This record gives sequence, C-alpha cells and structure tokens, in this order.
Amino acid sequence: MDNNNNNQIENANQNQNQIENQNENQIENANQNENENEMKNLEKKVTKNLIKDYSNLLKENSFKDFSIFVENKSNPFEIKVHKSILSSRSPFFNKFLKERNEIDKIFLNQFNKKEMESILSYIYYGNISFENQENLIQLLEISIYFKLNLLKEFIQKKILNSINYSNFFQFLFQNRNLNSNEIEIKCFELINQNFSQIQNNENLFNLTKEEIIKFIQFKQEKKEIFQFDFFQFLNNWIEKRNERLKGKKEKEKEKKRLFHSFFSLFDKDSIPKQDFYKLKQFDFFLPNSFLVDIQNKVIQDNQKENQIQKEEIDNKEKKIPKKMIRANKKQEKKIQRRDKKIQRRDKKISSFKSENQKQKQEIEKQKKDIQNLKSENEKKDNILKQKDEEIQNLKLSIEKSNQNEKKLLNMFPDSIIQEIEYVLKLQEWINDNEFFSKMKKGFSAKKDGFTGNKWHSICDNKGKTLIIIKTTDNYIFGGFTQVGFKSGSNRYIKDSNAFIFSLKNPKNDLPQKFEIQENREDYAIRYVSSNGPRFGDHRNQYCTDILISSDLHKGHTDFGATYKLPNGLKHDTNEAKSYLAGSYSDWTVDEIETYFI
Repeated sequence: MDNNNNNQIENANQNQNQIENQNENQIENANQNENENEMKNLEKKVTKNLIKDYSNLLKENSFKDFSIFVENKSNPFEIKVHKSILSSRSPFFNKFLKERNEIDKIFLNQFNKKEMESILSYIYYGNISFENQENLIQLLEISIYFKLNLLKEFIQKKILNSINYSNFFQFLFQNRNLNSNEIEIKCFELINQNFSQIQNNENLFNLTKEEIIKFIQFKQEKKEIFQFDFFQFLNNWIEKRNERLKGKKEKEKEKKRLFHSFFSLFDKDSIPKQDFYKLKQFDFFLPNSFLVDIQNKVIQDNQKENQIQKEEIDNKEKKIPKKMIRANKKQEKKIQRRDKKIQRRDKKISSFKSENQKQKQEIEKQKKDIQNLKSENEKKDNILKQKDEEIQNLKLSIEKSNQNEKKLLNMFPDSIIQEIEYVLKLQEWINDNEFFSKMKKGFSAKKDGFTGNKWHSICDNKGKTLIIIKTTDNYIFGGFTQVGFKSGSNRYIKDSNAFIFSLKNPKNDLPQKFEIQENREDYAIRYVSSNGPRFGDHRNQYCTDILISSDLHKGHTDFGATYKLPNGLKHDTNEAKSYLAGSYSDWTVDEIETYFI
C-alpha cells in the first residue's frame, strides 16, 4: 500500500515538472515571436520611411543637378532629377552620364510628361502607376530604352494578362516597334481562336506580309488544319494590297508573287483534301509543285478510301447467310433462262427482216460514226496543238524572264540585295540604262574598311553614284545622286534628280522611293571629308535625312528634312526618324556598298 502511494506521489511530481517545463518553453517561444514581430515591423517602417524619403526627394527641387526635357522639341517640358540616383538605377543613364559627365541635361522628345514621370517614380522608389491599358506598350518601350529589365518583365507580364478578344489587334500593331515574340504569339492565339468571326474585320487586312507569314508558321507549329476561309482571306488581302497598283498585268504579277511566297510555306498535310478542289479557282496564281503535291495526296486518300470500302463489301458478303446465297443463285438461273427465251424470240422476229436492208442500215451507221470520230479527233488535235503552243510560249517566257532576272542579279555580285524585286525597283527608279548596264561595285565597307577616308578616296568625283546601306537589324536603305560627291570642304551639292529609298523595312514591306522636296535641290547631298555619304540639309547636327559617321558604323536619319516623306508621316517625329533604320541613331551599319561607272 505504501509503495503504491509513493509511486503515485512520484508520478504526480514528474507531471508537475513537465507542465512547468512546457509553460517555460511557451513563454520563451512567445517572447521570441514577439521580438521577431517587432523586428519585422521595424524593417517595414524603415522601408516605408526610405520610400517616403525618396518620394520627397523627387518632388522637391533640392540638390537636383540634371534636367530631362520631354514632349515638344520647340517648347519642351523640363523635369529636374538627380544624376546619382539615375546612374545607380538605370544602366542607360549610368553609361550616358559616365561618358558625358559635364552635361547637365538630355532631350528625350519621343516621350511625354506622364510616361517619364511614371518611369522616374519607379527609378526613385520602385513604384509605377498604370492609368490605362493604352500606355502599357509605351511604358514597355521606355523600360527597354532605359534598360530597366525587372520593370520590362513586369510590364510585359501585365500586357500578356491584359490582352483579350476586344484589344488584341491594338496590342499586335503597337508591338511592331517592340517585336516582342510573347505578345505576338498571344495575339496570334486569339486570331486563331476567333478567325471565323473576324475574317472580314478591317484590322485583319492591316496585317503586314511578315505578320501573315509568322501566323502561318505559328499554325504549322501547332499542326493545325487550314480551312478554305483562310485562303479566301489571303486572296482578299492580296486584292486590297494590289489596289494601289496600276494595270492588270502588274496586279496579276504581284498577286502571283505573293501567292507563291505564301503557299511555299504550307505543308500539304495541313490542307483538307475537300479544300484542294476549291483552290482550283486560284490555280493560275499557285505554284505548280504545290498543286501536284496536293493532287497526289488526294489520289492517295481516295485509293485508301476505295480499299476500305472494298474490304467492307467483302466482309459484308462473308456475313450473308448461305440460304440467301442459294436463293440468289436460283433467281439468277431463272433470269438467265428467261433471257435465253427472249433472245430466241428476238432472233425469230429479226429473221423476217430483209438481210439487204439490215446491211444498208449498218453501213450508213458506220459511215456516220466514222465521220463523227474524224470530226472529234480533228477538234482534239487542234486543242492539243493550241495547248502545246501555249505551253511552249509559256516556257519561253519563263526562260526569258529567268535569264533577265539572273542577268540583273549578276550586276550585284555578293551584294546586300539578292531579291530580284529590289533590283527591278532600283532599275525602275534610276531609269538610266547606260548607268545600270555599266555600273560596278566600287566600294564595300566589309572589304575595303569601315572608314570615311577610305570611302572618299574611292568614291569621290565618280559622277552618278548609287549607295546601299544595311543595318544589323536588316533594314536596307540608301540614295542615288546624278552628280556624285565632288571633293571639297563642307559644301552642299545641288542635284534636282537625287533621291533616297527604302528597300527593306518591317513597317512597310513595299520598296519605296522618296524624291527631293520642292525648292530643296540645293541641299540634295553634302560633301564632308570627315564623314561617310550624306543626303539632305545640314543646317544643324540633327537635320540630315541620311548621315553616316566617319567610322561608317553609326549615323542618324532625320528623314523629311530635304526629301519627301511617305503619306501620313510628319518631319521631326519619332515615326519619321525611325522609318529608314528603325530608330533615329540607335542603329549600327552592317554593310555599305557604293556603285558607279
């Protein structure tokens, strides 16, 4: 009894000790959690005060040592900021201020006040506001311009989440300057999902050739079928595009060229066989190889279907009961006996007819049949001769065209341009057979060196001169002068027949020629010994249509100073300045070629 009491007392003491230890641990944990919460609150308070301080620093004018001018170039809006904060937060400003430490201002007229203030709020204290979806693309452009990579990723994700059925065309067209693959694919997915509803939408016809090609490749990668309504859209798109052309032959030639460029992308398995017969209405414009491949596919599919049907018939015959087979055989024998009776009766009836009469009728019939056969054979022979002549003429025409195209391309050996359409355009614009047949490539920067002195030593005083420039972003543009670059010190050269041109431009895939403006002939080109070729007025350093720097790698394009702009563009705008090379000066020359006699 005493032992039991002692054990109970000992157990009670152990339980009490455990409870006390648990209480002490709970108190210690509670104190530790309280300390951690106090530290977190203190950290939040420090961060909040830091953001507030930087916000006040941006709002106040104290210690500001740098100005950013935006919007209108003639009357810009000034925003004062701190060099140290800009250089620490933006790689763009870091590089700019290191190279130009003495400069206290920068002109960014391509941006407006609200966009710049939003970016500065992010640079100063990590906050940015989105007033509406329309300025997302502009903010993304600025974040890329200032090399703010985290902000760029954040805005791009927000754009992808904002794209929907009602606005995807707007984002697709705005993306042309950014060329974001993610935004483009998201827009293509919505076009693909809703194509039957939007196939007559005017925005769909505003797609460029390059965008349509990318959309076709997008569907090919997804291994999707192309329904006939898509080919109808392609035909309508080409018709609308060709409205600007004059002459039926020119329109047919351009239509055939575009059909070939599109249909060379299609996999024959991506077109339903029933749509192949519908495509016959476009057979004049389609590649022959494409039609042959599709037709062979249809034949193969039909053969497979016939084989399947034959196997099904054989299987059905095997399943017919033997009783029915025997009954059918008996019925066939009855029919055969009846047919024999009819035949014997017919013979008896025919025996009453005169044999001579029968022979005469048969002879007359044979004569008529022979005459008809001769007539039909003559018609078929004539048709075959006509077709043979047409095929022969077509072959000769194609061969002659290929020879002419090959001859023209040979005039540009190892050149920037290898597309025949670009060569034909240059020949049409220059309109000088003597120059075009005798010209040669006199200068190549890749071969002769990227220096302005070398270019002048080869290309000065050559008379008629053609210059072709290619950037690393695959823009191709240039200019032509009748009088050439005459050596002299910093002087304008008059040339009323000079022009500049754009051959390859993602904003407009049609080659274009831009003639000189009225009363601006005196400023057609300019000779500066320290630079490469220059086209247009040079009243100040920002007003030259095309200027190539002394190392031939850089330059700027203030398009519209002297030469006519495309319809809808205005001089001294970002659209005009970036038209020829993708931007005003943020581009690099890949090659410069100069041709003269």
